[in-house]
Amino acid sequence: MKTKRLFKEDVYMKEAEAVITSLSETNDGKVALTLDRTIFFPTGGGQSCDRGTIAGFKVTDVYEDEAADDIIHIVDASPADFETGTAVYLILDWEHRFDNMQRHCGEHILSGMFFREYGGVNRGFHMGDQYMTIDISLEARPEFTSITWDMAKHAEECANEAIWQNQPVITRHFDTKKEAQNLPLRKALALEKDITIVCVGSVENPSDCVACCGTHPAAAGQVGLIKIFKVEPNKGMFRIYFEAGKRAFLKYQQELDTLTALSNSLSAGTDDVLSKYHAQIEKNKEARNQLHFLKKEVIARETADIAAALEKGESIRRYHILSLDDLNVLAREVSPHIRKIAFLVHEPSYTVFLVSDGSVDCGRMVKENAQIYGGKGGGNKTTARAIFTKDEYVNTFIDLIEKHLR
Repeated sequence: MKTKRLFKEDVYMKEAEAVITSLSETNDGKVALTLDRTIFFPTGGGQSCDRGTIAGFKVTDVYEDEAADDIIHIVDASPADFETGTAVYLILDWEHRFDNMQRHCGEHILSGMFFREYGGVNRGFHMGDQYMTIDISLEARPEFTSITWDMAKHAEECANEAIWQNQPVITRHFDTKKEAQNLPLRKALALEKDITIVCVGSVENPSDCVACCGTHPAAAGQVGLIKIFKVEPNKGMFRIYFEAGKRAFLKYQQELDTLTALSNSLSAGTDDVLSKYHAQIEKNKEARNQLHFLKKEVIARETADIAAALEKGESIRRYHILSLDDLNVLAREVSPHIRKIAFLVHEPSYTVFLVSDGSVDCGRMVKENAQIYGGKGGGNKTTARAIFTKDEYVNTFIDLIEKHLR
């Protein structure tokens, strides 16, 4: 039995009564219902299905059974909660529906502008949780071979102009392809019958006109805002990342909060934050360069000090300020000067670097002894490291190695 699509007649219908025409149990214990009529839009055309309730039970999925020309409603309930032939009340999750309407219509308008301004044909559309994408193929006007950021901003401005003009969004239904193909479509029709055409603006000069089965507002002004985030090449086309409606506003609000926080941290306004940010980067770069040369000097002096200390029988050096990477560099530098073994201890992390000239196999020392004290690590003959959980294990481990080598 064919389900009557009430959303085709009135996209703003939020509640309705319907009669159950069939029911069955799903594999996961839910119930699948068909109704004589429905306000729930099924998944399709790149748009997610509607949400809401049927007889107070949550609707978790809605999809089309094309063979039966029915719409299947998956409800979080059991078959015992319903009976074929009885009336049930449908309530739409309007916030979700309107979100889909804003986003889908925004996609139409933006795609229409890429087509109008650059001959770009939308060959792919994805409506994700974090953003939407369209894949634009530059095939209608050979003078355009790529989409630059400035071109994308121009298309975005044109799309928002259509919104600010509050252009009408008119949905027309046709029984045959012949009836529909006289409209100024941006894409050739693939369907032969039961065709829905969505036109934004006038038929004489539309902002967009294309076949679509989704839900859309009655006027472009209800989309509110379109914002492009990124443009990148993709499989010979150009992928546009964007948002529309309330989501675009919330995204803008989030990024403005970030910009304001950055401006405040740099004691800058939004007009000069970029120049101050670049100035800060240069200062940081200079500081890093100074630190690099200072560390090289410290490591060179420490290498000489370690060699002198070993001559006096001192084999352990302890460090707080130098990092693990610094000690790794120091271990490589000092290795040729070690005649037996030296221990470089990074006290904050309870890490011991074993260093030798190769006469003592540092890696084997760690492998055979570190685990005795719950340590782990590894290395090669000249340098190795062992990592422990307590300082006392560090000292005991070093004492064990020294006794072993006496």
